[in-house]
Amino acid sequence: MANRENKPVIIGVTGGSGSGKTTVSRAIFEQLHGHSLLMLQEDSYYNDQSDMPFEERIKTNYDHPNAFDTELLVKQLKDLLDWKTIEKPIYDYTEHTRSSEVEKVEPKEVIILEGILVLNDPTLRDLMDIKIFVDTDDDIRIIRRIQRDIEERGRSLQSVIDQYKSTVKPMYHQFIEPTKRYADIIVPEGGENQVAIDLLVTKVRDILRKREK
Repeated sequence: MANRENKPVIIGVTGGSGSGKTTVSRAIFEQLHGHSLLMLQEDSYYNDQSDMPFEERIKTNYDHPNAFDTELLVKQLKDLLDWKTIEKPIYDYTEHTRSSEVEKVEPKEVIILEGILVLNDPTLRDLMDIKIFVDTDDDIRIIRRIQRDIEERGRSLQSVIDQYKSTVKPMYHQFIEPTKRYADIIVPEGGENQVAIDLLVTKVRDILRKREK
């Protein structure tokens, strides 16, 4: 049972699209047996665009910091740190705006926050106990993105390439890669780096142990 006098541990996991950050987050999640855990995706906090025409919504650059409601994310993380339940937004990708529904999320001992720009905002960074940057070669990331978008999202090869060239790659080099300097740990090659994941899990357990004393 969590000790309510101690704040939850927040782990920020970032990296470019297709870097393996979700795989790293899940690996940490699965190895932390015996603790209550929560995974939060930054993608849930895309801006509400219901006041915009659909034609404008589809032009949204989802790889730019302005696409996110970071203020709401910070507020809800602070609530979770105070052991308060939050109503997490749900993003509707078919409508390109926030759903009218929300998801009630209970606070947990360990919160893993995963997303492309979680280290971009200083207020958000300050809430984190451990900051991780998953660093994977551009070629591998674009191959993974092509496979995912074609197989899982029904996209055409040309549309994936066009989006990568127009927004994904330039935004990565402008906004995401520079946040590497804020990371406590840089994990090369994502979820395949078992040594790095084992070290991270050991560090989280160490923080939890100290807080329980």
